[in-house]
Amino acid sequence: MAKRAVLPWLLALCFVALKQVAFVPGHAEPSTEDLQRRAAPEELPRRALLGALFTVSVPGAAGAAEARTVLVAGATGQTGRRIVERLANHGGLAVIGGVRDVSKAKSELGKSSIAIRGAMIDEVKAVDTKGVELKTLDVAKDAVDTLAATLTGTEALIIATGFVPGNPFAMNAEAHAVDNLGTKALVDAAKKSGVRKIVLVSSILTNGRGWGQENSPGFQVTNAFGQVLDEKLEAEKYLRASGIDYTIVRPGGLKASAPAGGLVVSKEDTLNSGEISRDLVADVSIAAVFDSKASNKVVEIIEDENIQQPSKDKWFASL
Repeated sequence: MAKRAVLPWLLALCFVALKQVAFVPGHAEPSTEDLQRRAAPEELPRRALLGALFTVSVPGAAGAAEARTVLVAGATGQTGRRIVERLANHGGLAVIGGVRDVSKAKSELGKSSIAIRGAMIDEVKAVDTKGVELKTLDVAKDAVDTLAATLTGTEALIIATGFVPGNPFAMNAEAHAVDNLGTKALVDAAKKSGVRKIVLVSSILTNGRGWGQENSPGFQVTNAFGQVLDEKLEAEKYLRASGIDYTIVRPGGLKASAPAGGLVVSKEDTLNSGEISRDLVADVSIAAVFDSKASNKVVEIIEDENIQQPSKDKWFASL
C-alpha cells in the first residue's frame, strides 16, 4: 500500500493514541532498530507504537538510517569490483560504481579475464552488477565540482582507485595524478557534497620511511612503481586532516585467490610484510563503513594461515 493511501488512517490512529497515552518523563523513545526487532505493532506499548507510526508516515523520514548510499571509486579495479558486488548483495543499500567509462565498465565487469598489474597477475572474475548504478568518475581528469556532482546524495565513499603500472617513463606522473592528486580531489569533492564517511584502500608500508622501513624489501619493490607509496602517503595525510570521518585500510600484498587464513588486523605502521586476499580487503573496507570502532582509524591487514577467522565485530576492537 502506498504511503499516501495509508496516511489518513495513520493520522487517525495517532490522534487516538495521543488521547490515551500520558507522557512519562525520562522514558526513552525506542530506537528504529528496537521497533524493527519486535514482531508486531500490537505488541508495542502505545507510546512506542505512536513513534513508529510517525516514522513511517512522514515522506522522506522513513528509513533514513537504513537507505544508505555508498559510492565505490575505482569500481572496475580488482578490489573495487569485489567491493561493489558485496555491497550489491548487502541489502538495504543504494550502490554506485564510479568508473571512467560506463559502457566499457559494464562490459568489463560482466566478463572474466587475466589482468597484469606491475608484478602481479590477477584472475579477474565476472561481477554481478544487478542493482548497481554506474556513474562516470575519473579522478585524474574530473574537476572537483564535477566529482562533487557525482557524489551528491552519497553518504559513504570507498576509494579503491590506484594507478596501473604501464609505461615505465610515465609511472611517476601517473601515480602522482591518481594516488595523490586524484584522491585529494575526491576528498575535496566529498566535503562539498556532504559525504559523511570515507574509506580509503591504501597499502602497508605507505609510511615506511616514517618508521625505518625504507630499505625493507616490501617498501623497495612496491615503491619502485612510480614512488606510489610516497604518493599514497600524501593522500592519506590529506584525508586525515579533512575533518571527514575516515578509515584507511592498508592491506599487505594482494592476491586474487580466496582467503587461506584468518584476518590479522593491526595498528598503523606495524606490518612490513604479508599477503591478503582481495576478497578480505573488500570485506574489511565494507565493514569499516558501518562499524563505529573503525572511525578515524588506520588499519593494516594481512592473512595468517595459522589462525581462525575472527568474527567481524572483533575486527576493529583492538585499535
